[in-house]
Amino acid sequence: MAAQVRSEKHGAVGLIVFDHPERHNAVSIDMWRQIPAVAAELDADPAVRVVIMRGAGDAAFVAGADISQFQESRREDNVGDYDRDNDRAYKALSNISKPVIAMIHGYCIGGGVALALSADMRYAADDARLGIPAARLGLGYGMGGIEVLAQLVGYSNAKEIFFTAKRFSAAEALTMGLLNGVYAKDRLETEVMAIAETIAKNAPLTLRSVKMAVHELQKPSAARNVDAVKRATEACYASEDYAEGVSAFMEKRTPRFKGR
Repeated sequence: MAAQVRSEKHGAVGLIVFDHPERHNAVSIDMWRQIPAVAAELDADPAVRVVIMRGAGDAAFVAGADISQFQESRREDNVGDYDRDNDRAYKALSNISKPVIAMIHGYCIGGGVALALSADMRYAADDARLGIPAARLGLGYGMGGIEVLAQLVGYSNAKEIFFTAKRFSAAEALTMGLLNGVYAKDRLETEVMAIAETIAKNAPLTLRSVKMAVHELQKPSAARNVDAVKRATEACYASEDYAEGVSAFMEKRTPRFKGR
């Protein structure tokens, strides 16, 4: 089967699956180009409340970009085209309005780390190995990607990740702040699905407004769209879900949110 990025839906949880297991889910050029459509599909589906990114098979989340294509795709005369495909993929994932979780096992290398950074939270199996080997390949790495990593783990840890180009254990990545949690490999899917289902039961408009606010807070203050966040927050108070949440609390029952 050709390498692909595909979607799955399990109730309120949508999955983005990087499916190229014979190459440890290394992302081919075609896969980069498929990501925006898959992300848009799950974002547009009102039945999907949470999105999980995962790799196919047992060996890897994503072992980076497909280096076997680099001599053709990342030459001096066409590297801009390749970078634009990458940027569109990362932006499409980052712009999903719903909570996004990266479920990481095995290898999470280079572009795999960048894909995981486009999620809101990252949970890993205890066999995960994470690293960015750009310095071993002589690759240039854009400031935007470095900024996302540095905001999460701090400047010193970001430098160590890039300067050493080493693979860090899940425990080390957790200490740095790169991961939200680590589980035994045979428990990872169960634990992450439980987290996703817990999130999916909460009010979608609240989740969307908080995600928007956090994204804006990561921008320089002059570039923040404060009005958009204010409108999203006000929409929560005007929603049926707000009335349902208050009623459920007073009646000591589980709320049934509809996202409107």
